[in-house]
Amino acid sequence: MEDELSRFLKVWLSVFFCLCCCYAIGKTIPKGRTRFLFLIPFVCLFFYLPLNLSTIFLGGNTAFYVAWLGNFKLLLYAFGEGPLSSQYSSRSLLTFVCVACLPIKIQENPPPKSQNQENQPPVIPTDQTHKSPLNYAIKGLILAFLVVVHDYNEYIHPKIIMCLLGLHLYVFLDVVLAMVAVLARTILGLELEPQFNEPHLSTSLQDFWGKRWNLMVSSILRQTVYEPTRNISKRFVGRRWSPVPAVLATFLLSAIMHEVMFYYLLRVKPTWEVTWFFLLHGFCVTLEIAVKKALKGRWQLPRLISGIFTVGFVVATSCWLFFPKPLKCRADARAFEEYAALRAFGSDSSHALFGRPSITRSH
Repeated sequence: MEDELSRFLKVWLSVFFCLCCCYAIGKTIPKGRTRFLFLIPFVCLFFYLPLNLSTIFLGGNTAFYVAWLGNFKLLLYAFGEGPLSSQYSSRSLLTFVCVACLPIKIQENPPPKSQNQENQPPVIPTDQTHKSPLNYAIKGLILAFLVVVHDYNEYIHPKIIMCLLGLHLYVFLDVVLAMVAVLARTILGLELEPQFNEPHLSTSLQDFWGKRWNLMVSSILRQTVYEPTRNISKRFVGRRWSPVPAVLATFLLSAIMHEVMFYYLLRVKPTWEVTWFFLLHGFCVTLEIAVKKALKGRWQLPRLISGIFTVGFVVATSCWLFFPKPLKCRADARAFEEYAALRAFGSDSSHALFGRPSITRSH
């Protein structure tokens, strides 16, 4: 674990240096093709850097923040688009670096500030900027319960394990990113984009993928793939049906990026189940769009029924296509082993710094 932490530190120092260079490029080179050519080497390097890490926890987070979010934000930045081009992102180097490699989205056109709000940080225009403490307390208890249940996996049906793994992934990311959001607001005066908006309340696949699950990725894919493809498609299929090829292209690129993320995590050749998962959902979303356009709002299922169908479909297809590969590669067991190793390393480091508590005997 010490070697992995050392490599982790080197990788993120490299990321910081590269983003400093990208910040300087943005200040000196105007947006467009020239800036794009200058940024391409850093994009390639960001795909390479996570390969130096082998753990799921450190390597997986680095791959997601750098190879996916960081690269897509840099590509948008090359043409003066995306979160890195906002007035707040470019106000300082530290803010630029944080926005580039974390799921941070800042309101670009904030309302006029009153005198009492003069020093308040910019906020995200979302109804989920602040959740109640009770919400996170409940999710913390659920996370602790899932950790305990993991010790009894051998007695649990594999399909149930897959469902618990999905729940664990959602709760873990939601709780951890909320903690990071508090730090970001305190130290930098920034708000982190919430990654989830209660996906279990989804009433359609459009609602699930577009408004509730992995919101930062949805926002990035919307700007980099969906909107350009939709604008091009208008010339061929018209404005009414242009969302269909745009949705398919978005899910296809998402499938490719998930295969890349799985390679960073598992280091095995793609078997394309994950690709089929996203292509299936892309097809179902386009079918959903077509049905809604045909009905024109004349009829729709009750929210309770549509919610059960939506969540049930996501869970069933995840157990069928998404989770079997990581479970086959023991990704869940490796993750828990890494958490234990990190706790042991932290305990040993604290003992080394402060010394082991001495036991005094009375004579």
